Amino acid sequence: MNKKFYFVIFCLLLARLAQAQQSLDIHFNGLGFLDNREYQAYTERSRTYSGTRLALDLGLNMDSLNHFIVGINGIHEFGAKPYFLKVDPVAYYKFESSKWLFNAGMFPRAGLLTNYPRAILNDTLMYYRPNVEGLLTRYQGAHGNITLWLDWVSRQTNTDREQFLFGASGKYLPNQLGPLYASYYFMLLHDAGAVVTVPNDHIRDNGAAQVRLGYNFGKHTMFDSLSVEVGGMMSLERVRTGEGGGWRKPLGLVASAYASFGRFALFDEFYKGDGHHVTYGDAFYEKKIYNRLDIIYTPFLFKHVKGQFILSLHQSPAHLNDNQEAFRIVYDLGRKNLVRFKDDN
Repeated sequence: MNKKFYFVIFCLLLARLAQAQQSLDIHFNGLGFLDNREYQAYTERSRTYSGTRLALDLGLNMDSLNHFIVGINGIHEFGAKPYFLKVDPVAYYKFESSKWLFNAGMFPRAGLLTNYPRAILNDTLMYYRPNVEGLLTRYQGAHGNITLWLDWVSRQTNTDREQFLFGASGKYLPNQLGPLYASYYFMLLHDAGAVVTVPNDHIRDNGAAQVRLGYNFGKHTMFDSLSVEVGGMMSLERVRTGEGGGWRKPLGLVASAYASFGRFALFDEFYKGDGHHVTYGDAFYEKKIYNRLDIIYTPFLFKHVKGQFILSLHQSPAHLNDNQEAFRIVYDLGRKNLVRFKDDN
């Protein structure tokens, strides 16, 4: 059934292409990962993630602004059978100008939401939930950008819950070329029950927000890049019991620093405050104090390929030796033109 569906879509694209006399292109990219986690603080998350993701899509370009894209994104975990047990469809409309981006459908999250702090959206989403299913719009101006998005996680049925995420993020630069900037990130999960109700199962809302002030030193130091950020975090947790069900709003302080020199980089993030229970966030932020140091080495850095080794050291109360070793390789061949029709009129 899926093969027939994609064949029909492909034929429709070709028919529309011939009528509009525009262009058809192809895009191939992938992600390989080996991510070993040794956590005493969270033994249930002390495991190894390994596999590869391959994505292939066809794009119908109506003009320089309007695009229709269909394809697939499949994951294979090393050692699993059958191969590519899970394949996610890609199908969306894209409008892109010098200032505006608008996506509607099922589209890759990479490059759109991957800048979110791990406390709000954890880093395994790149492995197991590569697509946003919904809407996203972004405005890029002279002094920064703003992004709004909606991601539908689960449609309500007799047994399946109704779940969707929505959020906003942005960056503001008071001086377009200056080193000072402010950024913010927000996400909220709406989690409602299935059609067939279960006793004591209530609607839940869960999310978080961060506001950060940053300073980018540029290349005015011995490093190729150096930046620091400090700000606050608040999570939002509510269970609608019908008896009040007010919001819980834990608060905390976040601070981070990033430095790179050649193929080496360091990223350190520190948190102190109340513990947060963010469904799609990193569980380490349930701790009242936590620090993570990433030591990054990039041995492969070419036009279409980037490979990184990352050693992450996690420190939390009573657990100072938790660690994580990861290797990720990203390859992106870019969009390649397949067919271009010329208008003879």
